[in-house]
Amino acid sequence: MDLDLAQVRAFVRAAEELHFGRAAESLAISQQALSKRIARLELLLGTRLFQRGGTGVRLTDAGQRFLPPARRALTAGEAAVVAATGEDRPLRVDVWGHLYAPMRTLAGVAGRAGPMAPGHGRDLPSVTAALLNGDIDAAFGRVHPPLHAGLTHRVVRLEPVDAVLGAGHPLAAEPVLRPDQLSAGVLWAPGALDRLDFLRRFAERFAVRVTATSVNLGLAHFLGEVAADPRRFSLVPADVPLPDVPGLRSVPLVDPTPLYAWSLVWRTGNEHPGLSRLTAACAEQAGRSRWLEYDPTRDWLPEPPANGGGSA
Repeated sequence: MDLDLAQVRAFVRAAEELHFGRAAESLAISQQALSKRIARLELLLGTRLFQRGGTGVRLTDAGQRFLPPARRALTAGEAAVVAATGEDRPLRVDVWGHLYAPMRTLAGVAGRAGPMAPGHGRDLPSVTAALLNGDIDAAFGRVHPPLHAGLTHRVVRLEPVDAVLGAGHPLAAEPVLRPDQLSAGVLWAPGALDRLDFLRRFAERFAVRVTATSVNLGLAHFLGEVAADPRRFSLVPADVPLPDVPGLRSVPLVDPTPLYAWSLVWRTGNEHPGLSRLTAACAEQAGRSRWLEYDPTRDWLPEPPANGGGSA
């Protein structure tokens, strides 16, 4: 039985999305073309892979069994092309956590990591699906558990976090602040705290009882909202370039200093040579710039790194 990888790719994407329209859009084909590819694959296999009904699309038992080896077949096909041509395609890298400018870290090592093709940016669940699906090779952002068992990650940077607040805030004139001094304020978040693991854990650890959420319309808009109310504060990694927001103050945090952990993530078993170059470039830069310094007596991490670079 000869499998058409275009049909297999259509199946895998539809299985990930469980929505034929979104799957077709992500493959840059029409929904009709996607449906035809899946129908031909089902005909070849002699079984239904999807159950379509009034409640939406779901995988049949056969579809669930077919999905893991179908993913592996796509990965093997891609590796075969690379081996035959003798050329490395660019490493496909995506990021998440855009408010904190993740690309500035990757930009610092890009010249030593070989050709990279940046993605459009997503959230961690979407990145996880894209990695497992083989759509991207690596991703960069803050990882928090649970992470899918099929993925590997490595902490590459621990970045100190500053408090940002408006000039009218009672603590705005302080040269440094302890996190517990912020407990009486309003932690302003660019989205629901159940999706913002670092801010949620900070609030729990340092007894910040009042939180409020905004809509993420970009860093300048978000920080403008912080500066507009003397009760509000938020947290931003220290090296993030801040926009020119009138009345905004950025104050270092000490005793302890919160650290924001940035990680590289990839699908376990991915052997793209650019991946080893990227991890090596990050390790080299970490040594030069002391990116992985962590002292539990003075720093705070939601999950301390195992052996200097585990969960973060």
